[in-house]
Amino acid sequence: MRSTIQHWRQRLSLAPNDLLRDATYRRLWTSILISSFGGQVTMLAIPLTAAVLLHATPTQMGWLTAMELVPFVLLSLPAGVWLDRVRKLPVYVAGELTLALAVASVPLVWWLGWLGMPWLYLVSFAVGVVYTTAGSAAQIVLTQVVPRERLVEAHAKNALASSGAEVAGPGVAGVLIRLLGAPVALLVDAVLLLISAAILRGANVVEQREPAPPGRFWADLQDGLRFVRSQPLLITLASCVGIWQMCHQAAIVVLILFATRTLGLSEHAVGLSYVALGVGTVTASVLGDRISRRIGPGPCLVLGFASTAMGWLLLAAAPLGEWGVAVFALMLSLFGVGAVLIFINFISLRQAVTPEPMLGRMTSTMRWLILLPAGPGALIGGWLGEHVGLRASLWFAGVCGSLLVVVAWRLPIIRSVKTLPRAVNVSGLAVMDDATT
Repeated sequence: MRSTIQHWRQRLSLAPNDLLRDATYRRLWTSILISSFGGQVTMLAIPLTAAVLLHATPTQMGWLTAMELVPFVLLSLPAGVWLDRVRKLPVYVAGELTLALAVASVPLVWWLGWLGMPWLYLVSFAVGVVYTTAGSAAQIVLTQVVPRERLVEAHAKNALASSGAEVAGPGVAGVLIRLLGAPVALLVDAVLLLISAAILRGANVVEQREPAPPGRFWADLQDGLRFVRSQPLLITLASCVGIWQMCHQAAIVVLILFATRTLGLSEHAVGLSYVALGVGTVTASVLGDRISRRIGPGPCLVLGFASTAMGWLLLAAAPLGEWGVAVFALMLSLFGVGAVLIFINFISLRQAVTPEPMLGRMTSTMRWLILLPAGPGALIGGWLGEHVGLRASLWFAGVCGSLLVVVAWRLPIIRSVKTLPRAVNVSGLAVMDDATT
């Protein structure tokens, strides 16, 4: 018995060089785990509030998603310049606190009898503002804690933290929504965000930042755009992931409507179905770093595109009844696998090629570029769902996603990337390491 316990203790113990042995990274990872668990409540509670409580139309669901994307279009570029001039960790902490306030406002307004779609639009816009600023800051903080050559591993571990929350979170969220109602359940996320912020405040992050000369804000913004434009890899990544975002947003605006109105699932059953999303993301988080090392970050990115497109096509053709519910869960699992494979490689590639002084501007510029097509995608999905049918939005996402797989695989600059590139110089004139081709 003792030998068995000792055997499993050795199996479960961290390797000597595991990132989680670093106290600062462990704080970041724990914060992600806690905030991701609360995020599962918000991910279900806000659209369920709109679809079930406020009887939103597909077009209104499209606008709800689009309002979260508007800040990226308006603020990403100036936010990148600003982030390169300030410490990132305090911005990250302030973002968690702001999110807590935004989601906590929904149950308060509902209790006062003022809740309607305009307020949910406002909350979505506030969430988008936080993701535009603090979300970029969070990605940069990771590069200040983890060596560049271990970024894929770090992003995979972060995805594992999110995935762990996605396995248990949706089921718990479904129970909370059923017991408390979707608006009140958001208070749980607010509390968890406050805990996350408290953990982040104690992180010891050392940042090397050169003071920016006064009066160079717009010049620095143009430098960020010029840097991204000078890197063929970054432009190609932004184009491919931008098209994928359009497909993703077109599908996501009808998912809750399809589950509740076409498949007839209750709020609790929707939450249980979303456990499959967590299973997919856990699987990809555990294996993602290994797959990326085996086939390369570029091919792994294309594999992620293929997994999500297959899921959308399967759901578009799903029958009604129990088989339809099973296909819904399968789609969520395929999406979880694909989304993790896409973003651990996409984020790692763009961070690896970018020097430290340009990280804020590069991150915000790339997020701006990939989310420009996302808003139109959400509106297209909402329009198709209302005027053609909910399945039409899924067909649109699946067909466009499949075409993206074919095109991305035919691009040598994606297909041939087998290892992470080195950072180029700030002038943007250096080329990638020979090992990437």
